[in-house]
Amino acid sequence: MAGDSAAKTCFFFFIIFLFLFHHTKSTLFFPKEALPTKSGYLPVNPANDSAIFYTFYEAQTPTSPLPETPLLIWLQGGPGCSSMVGNFFELGPWRVSSSAQNIENLSLEPNPGSWNRLFGLLFLDNPIGTGFSVASNPQEIPRDQISVAKHLFIAITKFISLDPLFKNRPIYITGESYAGKYIPAIGYYILKKNTQLADSERVNLRGVAIGDGFTDPETQDATHADNAYYLGLINEKQKKELEEAQLEAIKLIKIGNWSEATNARSKVMNLLENMTGLATLYDFTKTKPYQTSLVTKFVNMKDSKRALGVFDESMEFEHCSGIVKAAMHEDMMKSVKYMVEFLVSKIRVLLYQGLYDVRIGVVSNEAWVKTMKWEGIEKFLMADRKLWRVNGELAGYLQKSWEGNLTNVVVLGGGHLLPADQALNSQAMIEDWVLENGLFGRVPEIMNLSTDFSEPM
Repeated sequence: MAGDSAAKTCFFFFIIFLFLFHHTKSTLFFPKEALPTKSGYLPVNPANDSAIFYTFYEAQTPTSPLPETPLLIWLQGGPGCSSMVGNFFELGPWRVSSSAQNIENLSLEPNPGSWNRLFGLLFLDNPIGTGFSVASNPQEIPRDQISVAKHLFIAITKFISLDPLFKNRPIYITGESYAGKYIPAIGYYILKKNTQLADSERVNLRGVAIGDGFTDPETQDATHADNAYYLGLINEKQKKELEEAQLEAIKLIKIGNWSEATNARSKVMNLLENMTGLATLYDFTKTKPYQTSLVTKFVNMKDSKRALGVFDESMEFEHCSGIVKAAMHEDMMKSVKYMVEFLVSKIRVLLYQGLYDVRIGVVSNEAWVKTMKWEGIEKFLMADRKLWRVNGELAGYLQKSWEGNLTNVVVLGGGHLLPADQALNSQAMIEDWVLENGLFGRVPEIMNLSTDFSEPM
């Protein structure tokens, strides 16, 4: 026992060392220009070695001084999926690619749609036990959103303390899928916590952005049958069967039988997959699932781990952790809608969905948004849906009330992992939303002013 205690103590101080002093190094697979600006571990519990792994990329071409440059934080979903998927498959500055001739031949390629073009970009492996993050033991892994938020708050404030330039930067927390619960939870926690802190200690949270989010399960899980039916993916008989399965999950939610409700939802998803025969419900146009396994193969290479600052190169990376998913099993079907209602009354909120996502997509999200209770909901629901264009091409549809904080965007040509499908359009979306440009601004566009001042024909 004494030996175990000593080992834990040594390991804890090793984590602190990495937190304070780690510098990444280029390797064969990681050219110097692809290295993160900073990476390592953010301890979340002083009593043990639990820590959140992070990679940070500074803005490539910021339009404001660094102390004022927005900082985006990205959280992956799951529960238990690593933000390295977001980093190397979706919105980071470099993406993993494979040779058409040999899928084992992996390399990094620049991502023209990276979200750190104008902003700093921080990826967090959340919760502990996910990706390269460390849980001192399985019991340390959070079981609910408040516990997740407490760890995230500690990690974010420790990251901010790494550099005086981070202190007052405006922060926007972003993510997708099950992060549709993480993001409201940490946003809610920050705003509540800020009221108890001195101005100099507060987190400068300006907004949150949720992609294809799983936020209000009771409402969202009631939409699958209608969505699939009206897309032509199932017939009337199948629709009724699916509705019965949905109703069972909803009944279990209503009585608070959370574990069985999660199991019932899994049955709904399995049923829908079997009925449609789709390669993936995350994008009904794809003939094969998203190739996130490329990320797993790449980051499991020792050179990759060394470049990223992983403390133990023998650690086996899983892009989604079954242990974390099991720990969060009873949390799955609990709603955080009330947290979003609180957030949208205080800060800006962006919801966006890829049109092709039939698992947690457009219909699912519009359904729960309609049930929100906040003073701006009626004006939002009555607002016109605008055509959103990028470089003159139709990119999707945008809805917002000009007085309110809520914006919803439906993005064409993409599914659940939207930045992977629509790199440049997702980049334009997040940049214009943060900077409040064009349709994302506070003032409606009265007319489309042209720079052509020639005489009319």
